[in-house]
Amino acid sequence: MPDHPLPSARRRHLLSAMAWAPVAFAATSVPAWAQARKLRVGVTLHPYYSYVANVVGDLAEVVPVIPAGFNPHAYEPRTEDIKRIGSLDVIVLNGVGHDDFAGRMIAASEKPDLKVIEANAQVPLLAAVGTGRGTSGKVVNPHTFLSVTASISQVNTIARELGKLDPANANAYTANARAYAQRLRKLRADALGQLAQAPASGLRIATIHGAYDYLLREFGLEVAAVVEPAHGIEPSPSQLKGTIDQIRSLDVKVIFSEMDFPSAYVDTIRRETGVRLYALTHISHGPYTADKFENEIARNLATVVRAIKESA
Repeated sequence: MPDHPLPSARRRHLLSAMAWAPVAFAATSVPAWAQARKLRVGVTLHPYYSYVANVVGDLAEVVPVIPAGFNPHAYEPRTEDIKRIGSLDVIVLNGVGHDDFAGRMIAASEKPDLKVIEANAQVPLLAAVGTGRGTSGKVVNPHTFLSVTASISQVNTIARELGKLDPANANAYTANARAYAQRLRKLRADALGQLAQAPASGLRIATIHGAYDYLLREFGLEVAAVVEPAHGIEPSPSQLKGTIDQIRSLDVKVIFSEMDFPSAYVDTIRRETGVRLYALTHISHGPYTADKFENEIARNLATVVRAIKESA
């Protein structure tokens, strides 16, 4: 039988095409971003950068929506920041009052239907006056990221929702979240372990604003008085006098202020009441880094431990 090289070449080409067909078919079922590049995950606040960076590792890009150096409480969306929203595949939000500006940015962006992950979806929220509103319309305290317990819940939510969007990496996200949560639990356990001989029960405390309730409850502490009527709003002279009288009547021993926002009236309170003053970080300043939350929450835990020990 004579050779027929051309038909043989055609057969080889056909077999090659058939071999690649399943791969090509599978690719069509993967989201468009996954075929070309890594998932781009937007974040609005420093702690959420750390959460997401530890969950995704090098499997996705973490993109801060607000450049470092802006105060999220006073931030007004800029054109270049809104444009950045259009490059995202998904955004992770605090969603309970600390990044309300994000909703306006998304609505004004090229992707008004951008996928949103509500990090606090599974977190039990504390009531607070003048700090933010949750989806139920109730006024809530949005500073859940200052608590280890609430942060772990948010990390798990982020990992689960990213896994739904990026199934190929879902197992890795879950494993990374588990390892990160384990490190955070150890930080809390080490702090509480230092108080075996100096229990916090009975200690009366006050705070400059209502951001630290979630953190202080990790130690079984209840806030007896809050100085500012709302975060960033300095009390009037009459309000300040009322707070000083309250601190005296409740026998408050410790007051926690915010490290990066010194207030002139804090010295007045300390002078008039004799309370001990300790500064906590709000985890909202400096560069965005994967280890920022761990480093700064460890500092806050150590500060609370020191306050309790020195007041025992």
